[in-house]
Amino acid sequence: MTEQSDLFSAPAPADQAQPAIKIKALRDQLNHWAHQYYVLDEPTVPDAEYDRVFRELQALEAAHPDLVTPDSPTQRVIGAVMEGLASVRHAVPMLSIHTETDTEATGAQAFDARVRRELGLSESDPAIEYVAEPKFDGLAMSLRYENGRLVQAATRGDGEVGEDVTHNIRTIRQIPLTLPGGVPPLLEVRGEVYMRRADFDALNERQREQGGKTFVNPRNAAAGAVRQLDSGITAQRPLSFFAYGLGAITPPGDGGPVFRTHYEMLQTLKLWGFPVAAQVQIAVGATELVAFHQRVGASRDALPYDIDGVVYKVNSLQLQRDLGFKTREPRWAVAHKYPAQEMATKIEGIDVQVGRTGKITPVARLAPVFVGGVTVTNATLHNLFEIRKKGVRVGDTVIVRRAGDVIPEVVGVMPGKRTGYVPNFRMPAACPVCGSDVVREKGEANHRCTGGLFCAAQRKEAILHFAARRAMDIEGLGDKLVDQLVDANVIRTLPDLYRLGLTSLIALERMAEKSAQNVLAALEKSKQTTLPRFLFGLGLRHVGEATAKDLARHFGTLDAIMDASVEQLLEVNDVGPVVAQSLHTFFQQPHNREVVEQLRACGVTWPEGPVAERAPQILAGKTVVLTGTLPTLSRDAAKDMLEAAGAKVAGSVSKKTSYVVAGAEAGSKLAKAEELGVPVLDEVGMLALLSGTGA
Repeated sequence: MTEQSDLFSAPAPADQAQPAIKIKALRDQLNHWAHQYYVLDEPTVPDAEYDRVFRELQALEAAHPDLVTPDSPTQRVIGAVMEGLASVRHAVPMLSIHTETDTEATGAQAFDARVRRELGLSESDPAIEYVAEPKFDGLAMSLRYENGRLVQAATRGDGEVGEDVTHNIRTIRQIPLTLPGGVPPLLEVRGEVYMRRADFDALNERQREQGGKTFVNPRNAAAGAVRQLDSGITAQRPLSFFAYGLGAITPPGDGGPVFRTHYEMLQTLKLWGFPVAAQVQIAVGATELVAFHQRVGASRDALPYDIDGVVYKVNSLQLQRDLGFKTREPRWAVAHKYPAQEMATKIEGIDVQVGRTGKITPVARLAPVFVGGVTVTNATLHNLFEIRKKGVRVGDTVIVRRAGDVIPEVVGVMPGKRTGYVPNFRMPAACPVCGSDVVREKGEANHRCTGGLFCAAQRKEAILHFAARRAMDIEGLGDKLVDQLVDANVIRTLPDLYRLGLTSLIALERMAEKSAQNVLAALEKSKQTTLPRFLFGLGLRHVGEATAKDLARHFGTLDAIMDASVEQLLEVNDVGPVVAQSLHTFFQQPHNREVVEQLRACGVTWPEGPVAERAPQILAGKTVVLTGTLPTLSRDAAKDMLEAAGAKVAGSVSKKTSYVVAGAEAGSKLAKAEELGVPVLDEVGMLALLSGTGA
């Protein structure tokens, strides 16, 4: 594997003896990366690589202090004001804090030792009291309140001047627009705007479906949302906020509060309505700092948001003033990092995996790389469109991200690293597991295997769906039993269910004879079914219960459905081009037809006959909602009767609802119907309606 340092080293001068040239090259590289990260919101290198080059520059400047200049990245907060947003000069500069990249316990110990040394404390003096907080991976923000009202929100920018993003920050529900009485006339709250992982994943999924740009990480997505000129776009990207400090504030002599400690200030911010991270706590001495770092690190993956470290701050505000600042950083605070969650490596190959539902996912085979505390060798590429959009090819150097328990993904290609022509990746024409055709339906981004009943990768999902209550209704055949049957290779295809014997079931873990007999009885009972239930149980893509019933009514027999052309399928009520093509493709696969024939041979049967004249559907075009418990009819029986009469049975009440059928203990749906004036029927009224004698 290529060494990490070889992949990203800044351009090296021909003569390494000239430190000024090397320093300039490092500064230019860092400024370029910072512009991409902070201004364009399009990071091209992982954080670990930026930190490595930054440390290299620090070391060179420390060795040659005469070459240090005020505009060096080590001497100022990196950032810039974007064009199109007004500038805001911070009354109190928004300076960043020193980053401790030693991710072990020694990182916390070194900070505590440094603070004690700066304060002139000996080993016999009491331990320092700190506040320990998570280090959020978001966008620093300053919120200015005057007389209790939010009047301005500004980004960090370059620390002295930021961007006015008030119009966008007002869309974040966690940020109060007005504050309770008793707050100082002037108050600047400092904190972090971030995006929760679940919101980030949902946003990227929407972007993929719409063919839009996907975001590298939650911080990148949050920054892009905050800097929109149109606040309507920001409102569609759910952002969150944590407060962690203060900027300008009315001084105590003019009626402002008197805070003695940082922790006291945070608790007051909570009282004023600002969210403060639950993990914030007081830590006394280096031992408790280490314990905090380890505890939060252990729960890092379970957090709903990204953090890349923790922050330690001296709790006493007087001691903070005594310690003061060193150029660009306060001496009383440090950010203690965790192992990077984004790293770079090379793609050695691209394989495909078949999911439980038949989705074909391309997966990058990687040169092993240590990301987020684990060694990663594979990363998802999502689908073919994502590969094309990111320009990923075998041999490329890419950024790999791992956050939480999320499957590692390739988030971007490192520019300028490709050495020659490499052909584009192409999806296989046949499933690598079962050999069935691989298709992509019109309007969809994902490719799928068509061998649903035959494909081993889809076996468990197919069996569970077949056994479901609304399908073949095989009682007792749940997740755990299906897992055992498939993992033990007892069940390979659906017909194997009906070949199960008492001996093979009893041999399974935690399966008593009585339970095994009950499963066999349920299987025998399920053989007598209906054509709609059987069709639905096959797990045909896009075919739900209602469509299965329409197909059975239209064709009368299963053979007629299997032999129907796309044009004939389009004649069925509510069957469009996508459903028709999916059905036709499924039944054109010989192995799918073989599974159907084997199920028949096992004794699965249903009433069939010529297509009957369709009776007039008295509720055609009507929408009905069921709620509560009916006196004599089950919910399923009532639904079947209504659908047979042409009604659509919906799950929620709206102005378009025609009737609500309410039984005992009807809840919010009944209240909603009464509010909207929707007619409400009981069971007797529903039966009268179906018979043509009701309203």
